[in-house]
Amino acid sequence: MPRARRRLLRPSLAALSLSLCLACANAQTPLFSPDGYRIDLYRSPTPDVMQDATLIDTPVLQTLLEQNPPPLLIDVYRRQWLQGRFIEDQPHENLPGSHWLANTGDGELTPQWQAYFEGNLKKLTGGNLKQPLVFYCRADCWLSWNAARRAARLGYKSLYWYRDGLDAWQAANLPLTPARPEPFP
Repeated sequence: MPRARRRLLRPSLAALSLSLCLACANAQTPLFSPDGYRIDLYRSPTPDVMQDATLIDTPVLQTLLEQNPPPLLIDVYRRQWLQGRFIEDQPHENLPGSHWLANTGDGELTPQWQAYFEGNLKKLTGGNLKQPLVFYCRADCWLSWNAARRAARLGYKSLYWYRDGLDAWQAANLPLTPARPEPFP
């Protein structure tokens, strides 16, 4: 092989080797905890089925909201938490009537965040494990998937996962309201 052509191949092989090393490093980072919660790359494509909850879209959610009793809407979008308070660095809106349980969709919760999640669900449902609950975040977001799974583990029976969440609601030109997270004890 001519020397000039060999020089051209070397950078390509080096780039390929680097790409393979990076891919191997990423493949070694677990995406799920031993308990089955997503713990990394939360903003990535989500499945179109869920064992613990019924997957719904915007028209189905609108129909559910007309039922008596309507489901409770639980937004689990993240909010930065620093020195004992939520940092309001940018406004957040959610579906009207929602309860924002910020940071409860993370794959691994500390005991304090788990208690925040459990306590708010118990307060909002009055302890009724059959109260319908709709969990949502944004499109391609595993946080609401984790939260619905966590609620199922707590014994809640009527769970819905609004997979495309706030993004789908906005795309349908439906109203939003300014949101504040439920107070952290």
